[in-house]
Order: sequence, then structure tokens, then C-alpha cells
Amino acid sequence: MSNRHDFDFLVLGSGIAGLFYALRVAEHGQVGLVTKKRGADSATNWAQGGIAAVVSPDDSFDAHVDDTLNAGAGLCKEEVVRHVVERGPRMIDALLKYGVEFDRERLRGDEDPDSEFSLGREGSHTRRRILHHRDTTGREIERALLSRVARHPRISVFEHHCAVDLLTSHRAGRTEPNRALGAYVLNARSGEVELFHAPITLMATGGAGKVYLYTSNPDIASGDGIAMAYRAGASVANMEFMQFHPTCLFHAQAKSFLITEAVRGEGGVLRTADGRAFMPDHHAMKDLAPRDVVARAIDTELKRSGAESVFLDVTHKDPAFLRERFPNIYERCLDFGIDITRQGIPVVPAAHYCCGGVRTNRSGESDLPNLFVAGEAACTGLHGANRLASNSLLEAVVFADAAANESIARLHDLPEPGALPAWEEGDATESDEAVVITQNWDEIRRLMWNYVGIVRSDRRLARAKRRIDLLREEINEYYWNFKLTPDLVELRNLATVSTLVIRAALFRKESRGLHYTLDYPERDDERYGRDTLLQRGDAPRLEPT
Repeated sequence: MSNRHDFDFLVLGSGIAGLFYALRVAEHGQVGLVTKKRGADSATNWAQGGIAAVVSPDDSFDAHVDDTLNAGAGLCKEEVVRHVVERGPRMIDALLKYGVEFDRERLRGDEDPDSEFSLGREGSHTRRRILHHRDTTGREIERALLSRVARHPRISVFEHHCAVDLLTSHRAGRTEPNRALGAYVLNARSGEVELFHAPITLMATGGAGKVYLYTSNPDIASGDGIAMAYRAGASVANMEFMQFHPTCLFHAQAKSFLITEAVRGEGGVLRTADGRAFMPDHHAMKDLAPRDVVARAIDTELKRSGAESVFLDVTHKDPAFLRERFPNIYERCLDFGIDITRQGIPVVPAAHYCCGGVRTNRSGESDLPNLFVAGEAACTGLHGANRLASNSLLEAVVFADAAANESIARLHDLPEPGALPAWEEGDATESDEAVVITQNWDEIRRLMWNYVGIVRSDRRLARAKRRIDLLREEINEYYWNFKLTPDLVELRNLATVSTLVIRAALFRKESRGLHYTLDYPERDDERYGRDTLLQRGDAPRLEPT
């Protein structure tokens, strides 16, 4: 088969999880790394704040665990939280060895490579524990890991290749227990769907922020991995918990520019247009309250006043400090005529992070054997109902490392693949109605923002379900009649993920963390103190006790 590729390990995604895993397993076999844009196009590359880890003598594992559990609103798995937190220092050492540079405290006017880390603090953290590279931490991590990947002789990178569906033993027509065998991948340049076979697949495809009209995420965040895993039969968990970052720059030309929580960690104050600091009215931690609290507080203030934004004020800080600590934010805001040393930054909440995803165990494996998932596409039990700031990069690297260990251990015990079916295009033709894609894309994102946003209700969710069911029917008809394009693949996945979010939100009859509903405003631990599970062909259910 001319368009078949065979590897020992297949990696879907080129963020921190995919790159770290690829570097680990490449010492033991050939790796194919598929990414739908360029290698650097990932949510990791957009991460500003940093990575949380206990590296200071003033900090402790217990404190980091407690902060994570408090933010997670009763749904974090404590054993998973401790597992991740205790591996933090080791993962920082691994990143340093791969060439990642984190900011250090200045000694004698110079940057001393042996000096202590310069640590930031963010919402719900009780200690300074955020390692950062100014305000472009993700970009620095991508730079270092991509450089290593590019030089590795056993890693083949396929840019502009978009995964369409997982290949499983059942899809291949076999009667054996279902397991992952690789993926069908659309070559965006040739328009052909190619078969990528590997006995072990890591899904590191990122989140699903693009299901919402306003998001801090890059355009690639269309929930591809979550949708593919669900269609293949893997369990998905906690999709109702979509985190809205409280502070995205509000400007017509800004397009999804995040103002990191580290700005509030360094003393930034949220104010209304008339200058009132409003967070003391909403939480004891004021501007450093958990993200779900801050996002709802801003939403409340905007609805109360009718204003278009609130303002994040750091004008009381030293201008030289702001320019050095947040150079990216300073320059970007200046591009839009906003001098953060003299003016408040107009901000609004936007969809930011999917706390749900493909359910995995401690080794990062889903319940579809040989399909591992790491990063935002996974639901590991760390985040619960609300992610603690800067825990995401830590989770990604911890579970990428765990998945690599398990993958290496089992590689040579797996059976040969045998014959595998090529992609069948059937009678699909070139589309002359591409407007269907743009129209449905826009409809999905608007209905999710209006009906399944920061504040929900049964009535809004029911409306969303009716509309998404109709849209999915139209999209599926289009999908099977016309040749694939990356936009069509993403649209199908957006519709799938939107359906999962809506179904999970309708099922959870309480308010907890990121899921707030007017019909059930109280938290109900007795009935809903467990994860929401979704699996293809089944009704939503709670995890067994």
C-alpha cells in the first residue's frame, strides 16, 4: 500500500505531551509524529503563565496537593493529584536537560544559571511555585523540545497531516478484543487519506476551546482527539467542565489574546469601568480566587452594568518591572494602543481549557487498549471540576512520561498487525457547497457560547441539544457525500465534542466548579460527587462507587 506508514509508536499532536513522549520512546523504536499544522502550532506554544512544581524550600508537596484539591471542587482524585505533584521536580529536571530555560533570580546584576528559579504565583495557589520564561513559557518549551525532535534520527514529523479516525481491530473487521492499531490521516497537501499503523498510539491532540465563539485557544483546538477516541469506543469523562479563563484581551483585532493569570499573581486588580475593585465582593482570595469564581464574577459584573469589559489594573506596579516580567503582553497591548503601565487592560472571559477528556489510568492509557492519551485531551483525575492554574503543563509531561514507560515495556509483547484496510473514499465527490462548513461552524460556536457558557440552565441546554442534533445530521450527510478537507474533519469533531459537553451538562443536576446552572445552584456531593462518564451507544452515567 503506497500510502501506508508503519512505526513502532504513533504520536498525534506536537505540544509538550506529544514531543516529550516522542523523545522518550524514540530511544526504543521508530516514531511517527503527526501534526495538523506546523510543529509549533499547539496550545503549549500559547501558554504564557508557566508550569507549577514544588522547587522551593518554602513550598511543600502537601501544600500543592491541597491547593489542587481546593480548586477542583471535590472531584479531583487525591491519589492522582499526589502522583502528579510528587513527580513535579523530576519533570522540571527532565525539561532542563532537554534545553528548556526558566527564569532565574538575578544575582549581582547577572542571570546566574545556578541561582534559584524566579517563581510566580497564580490564582488559588498559596505559594509561589510557577516556573516561567517571562510571559512566553509555552513558546520556550516548544522551542527546546521541537529542536530535539528535529535532530532525532528515529522521529519522523508529518506536518499538515490531520488525523481523521483511529484504526482499531474492530474497524479492521477482526473478532479479537478491540485495541488501537493507528489512525487514518488526511494529508492536507495531497488531499489523500493515508494509513499510519503502529502497535501503540499516543493521543496528544489538545483541547476543544474552538467549540466556543470566544476562546483563548489556537485555531487547532477543535477537540479532534476526544472526538476520535469517543467514536472508537473509549470512555470520555467530565465534559461539562469547560474552564473559562477570566482575562482575555477585549479588542476587536486582538483575536484570542490571553492575559496570563500571573498578572494578577503579581498584584493586578480587576476593576469595573468606574474603577471599583469588585473581587472582594465575590471571594476571600479576591483577585487570586479560583478561575471559575473569577469568570462568574466578571460575567455577573458585565451583566449587571451592561459594560463590554472589565479592566485589569497594574498601573500601581513599577513600569520597568512590568516591561521585563510581561514583555509579550506589554508589546501586544501597546500594538492596540494600550499602555499597561498607565491604563487598565480591558478583559473578558473566554473558553480556555477542557477539564474533561478521554478517561485514562495512572499510565495514561484509555480503556481502548494501546491508546494512550496525555495533555488536555485526557481526563486523568487531576483537575476535577476546575483546573488549578499552571497544573496543565505539569500534568501533560507527567502523563507523557508515564505513557512512555508503559509503552516501552509492552512494545515487544504486542502481536503483528497483519493486513489492515485502506481508507475507503467510496463515491465521495469534490464539494461545491463549502459554505455549509462555514455556516455550521459558526452556528455551533454561537449556540455553545449562548446556551452552554459560564452560566447555564436546563432550558438553554435543551435548546442547545435540539440544535446540535439537527446540525450533526446535516454535517454527517455532508461528510459522507464529499471528499475530506481539514475544515470538514474539524467541523465533524466540533459537533461531536459539543454534543458531549451538552449531554454531560444536562446530566449533572447540580452546580460544581466550572459547571454552574441556575436550576440547581447548590453542590450535591451525595448524588454527584463522582465523574460523569460517556461512552458511545450508552446514556451518560456516574462513575461507579
